[in-house]
Parts: sequence; C-alpha cells; structure tokens
Amino acid sequence: MKNDLEALRAKEAYFKRWSNLKTERSSWMPEYREISENFLPRTGQFLVTDRNRKKHWNRIIDNSANRALNILTSGLMSGASSPSRPWFEIETNDPDLNKKSDVRVWLDYAKDILLTIFARSNTYRMLHSSYEELALYGTHSNIIMPNYDNVIHHFPQTCGQYCLATDYMGNVNTLYREFNKTVLETVTEFGLKNVSRSVQNMYGNGTLDSMVKIIHAIEPRAARDKNKLDAQNMEYASVYFEEGENSSNYLRESGFEMFRGTAPRWNTRGNDVYGIGIGSEALGANKQLQHEQRRKGQVIDLKTNPPLQVPVQMKGRNVERLPGGINYFNPQTPAAGIRNAYEVDLDVGTLREDIFDVRQMLHQAFHADIFLMMNSAVDTRMTATEVAERHEEKLLMLGPVLERLHNELLQPLVEITFAHVVEAGILPPPPKDLEGRKLNIKFVSMLAQAQKAVGLNSVERMMGSVLNVAQANPDVLDKVNFDGYVDEVGETLGVDPRLFNDEAQVKFIRESRAKMQAAQAQADAQMQQVEAASKMAVAQGAAQK
Repeated sequence: MKNDLEALRAKEAYFKRWSNLKTERSSWMPEYREISENFLPRTGQFLVTDRNRKKHWNRIIDNSANRALNILTSGLMSGASSPSRPWFEIETNDPDLNKKSDVRVWLDYAKDILLTIFARSNTYRMLHSSYEELALYGTHSNIIMPNYDNVIHHFPQTCGQYCLATDYMGNVNTLYREFNKTVLETVTEFGLKNVSRSVQNMYGNGTLDSMVKIIHAIEPRAARDKNKLDAQNMEYASVYFEEGENSSNYLRESGFEMFRGTAPRWNTRGNDVYGIGIGSEALGANKQLQHEQRRKGQVIDLKTNPPLQVPVQMKGRNVERLPGGINYFNPQTPAAGIRNAYEVDLDVGTLREDIFDVRQMLHQAFHADIFLMMNSAVDTRMTATEVAERHEEKLLMLGPVLERLHNELLQPLVEITFAHVVEAGILPPPPKDLEGRKLNIKFVSMLAQAQKAVGLNSVERMMGSVLNVAQANPDVLDKVNFDGYVDEVGETLGVDPRLFNDEAQVKFIRESRAKMQAAQAQADAQMQQVEAASKMAVAQGAAQK
C-alpha cells in the first residue's frame, strides 16, 4: 500500500512539473504561433488536436522567406553534416597516439560504423528538420532511442510539443513532450495491461482510432540506488503516462545512463531555456512583404479594373466594360458619361523596388547569401583573393551558430550513437593503447573546415612575404619550420593524413637523400682528383719531352 502511495505521489510530481514547465513556456507560444502562420504553417503543433490536421497557407503570398530558409537549411545540411562525405573524426587527446596504425585503424572503423548507422536510420531526415526548426524558432528537440534494426531511431518534435529545462550550467537536461496516439498504437507499444481501464475498454469495443493523450518525461532521477544497474535506478528517468489518468501506473517506466535528447538552440540570452531564431528577427520584414504584395495586387486591380462613376440616367442599362464595348450617352450632356471614380497615381514600379529591398533583407537574415555567394556576387571582376576574403567575412557570421550546432546537436548525436554501438557489441575490442583513454569528436565538415581556413590566409600571406624577402636574404628561411607549415595546412584543410609521410618515413627519406648526396659528392671529388692527376701526368710527360 505504501509503495502504491509513493508511486502515486511520484506520478503527481511529474504532472505538476509538466504543468510548471508549460507555464514557463507560455510566454513564447504567441510568437511561435505567429512565426508558424507567417513562415511554415506545416510546422508547429500548439494543440494536441493538431495531429494530421492540414494548415492553411493563406497568409503567405510571397514565399521569398521560405526559399531563403530552404537555402539555409540545405546549406547547413550539406555543410555541417553531409550524408555524402565524412563530417567528423574520432581521436584521442594524444596526437602521437592518433598516428599509431592500429589505433588509427580502430578509430576509423568506429567512425565508418557510425556513418553507416546514420545513413541507414532516420538521422539525416531528423537533422534536416532540426536545422529548419532551429533556424526558424530558435530551438529544436529530438529523442534518440535504441532500435533493433537500425541501432538507433530518432523521435523529433515540432515546436509546441515539448518543454525543456536546464541544469545550473545552462545545459538542457530535462525534456517533457506531449503527443497523441491512437488506441491501437498505444496498446501495441505499451501493452494492454499497462494502459488505463478506459483505453482497455475502447480497445475491447473496437474503438481503435480514438486518440490517447500521452506525456513522456525525461529528467535527472533525484532518488536512486547507485548500486543497482536496473533501468529504474539509472541517472535519467524516462516515464510515459496518460494525461488525466489518476492511478499510480505508468505506461512505461525506465531510464538512461545519459541524457538521450538533443536540444540545440540557435542563440540564447542570459539564462533563457529556449533559443531565439531567425524567425523572430525576420517576422516583421516578412509581414511587411506580404502586406506590400497585397497592396501591389490591389493597385493593379484598381488600375485595370477601377470603380466607375456612372450617370443616374444609365441605371438599369447594360454597361459594356469589355475591350471594344460601346456605351451610348446623350451628346447634349457629354459630362454625364462613364468615368473612373478616382485615379490611382501610385507607381507599381516604386512599390516593386521596395518589395525587392524587403526580399533582400529576408535573404540576408537567413544567411542565404553565404551559401549562394557566387551566384549573388555583383562584381564578376573580383579577384580570387577578394572572393575568398568576402566568403570568409560572411562565414565568420555563422561561427557562433556552428559552435552551438557542434556542442548541442552533432556531438551529443555522435556520443549517444557511439554508446549504443558499444552497448550492442558491434565494435571489435579496442587496442590496448586506447584502454582508459577518453575519445574526442573532431568535426571535419565543409563548414567546419571553412571556419578553420579563415585563419589560414594570414599564414599564407606570411609565407608569401617570407619567400619574397628570401630572394634578397636567403638566411630568413632558417626562421620557418616548413614541416610544421605543411602539417598545419593539411590539418586545417582536412586533408587525409594518410597522404603525408609520418616522421619516421620523412627521417628515412632525408637520411637516404643525405647519404646519396654525400656519396655523389665523394664520387665527384674522386673524379676531380682523377682528372687532376691525369692532367698533371700529361703535363709532366710534355715537360720531359
């Protein structure tokens, strides 16, 4: 009896926190709704009944913002986590250890396993939706669960479905979500004995498509026995329960050793839990664009189909308004003919210019110009250096965003998947040198490499200056570590290290070359001695004669 009472109190605590988290989130909801209606009505579920309900796009007349968002989403997808090329590496803190062949082979194999899992699962579909909602709303939420067939499976949520909370360092460690399932889905997933009596009755009556409102809570477990390894005593609790069901039963109660959610934020202010996205910044401009497009259509209508001023005498008579139409009037009163009620003097071209300016504002707000820089370049006579400098200047604007993507989305994704792989026993035993070693994730995507390459120009300019000075004073080359320069450039550009010889090979090549040069020099010296002796003998013979 006591256990049932404690379980009921624990469940009431989940209900209470769910209510508190919704209250904390409530100030964000009006803006989220507005962003959804004005940018992407297909995103966002602000009522549980929104499931499978078609949303109207009638507020969107000009879809320039949508196109800019698509460019940004596609650019982040291909630039930060492209499905067609490796975008991360696994390494240790010891650079020398990373170069050992058996360690490198094992780390590369682990990376290839993870990339294969990402390709076979719904990872890249999740990432695409994550980039889209992250840029638009400023926050996205996803849960990574184990899957027998694909190792992992993602359950991304759209805006309005979830609530978040952070720890004292600002890291998201709590996720509550609300969703609907049919009676059949609920019974199939959780079992008939775990659902409420009302759901059991609906299942028995054949009412299989009625909706059941479910809450899923993931949060640090306050009270647990660290000596036990069962799911109910793991560091993070994971519980499912029906909303409004007052018994102590859960649909499912389990737990995780690590937080299984990803909750990246585009940008945050202070200790805010939820991020601020581009949708908030660009909402006013997008509203202005839709308003001006409506007014432009109204101006065109007034010009092509204006309201008319018709004499009273013509009331009840047919008025011919088509081209070539004839309307009769009394020539004695010519002023009584049909004419426009008022003249529209607004120039549509002026309005079109302002619309173009607003489109450019939206284009820049969503950073579409970064990914389409070459297409949008005004001056095609720019040199390669000028193009590179402009590109780097724009890429620097994405630096903070890319850092958050790495820390709050991609790194947790790799770490959680790696934990699943180890748990499933897919990887072979690691080399002895890796035992007890902490592994790190190094991102080598195109955007990550482009960010690093921004600092490479200064190195290249320095090397160019040194080589110019060396023409006048070759001694200056003694200041340059050319081997270090090659290593730095190769690492910055993400070049496969297998293309470079290791230090032992370089040492062997240089020693062999030095020996060959010494042998050649000795042979040349001996040849010179022979030639000198021959000339001397000839000279002595000539003198004796």
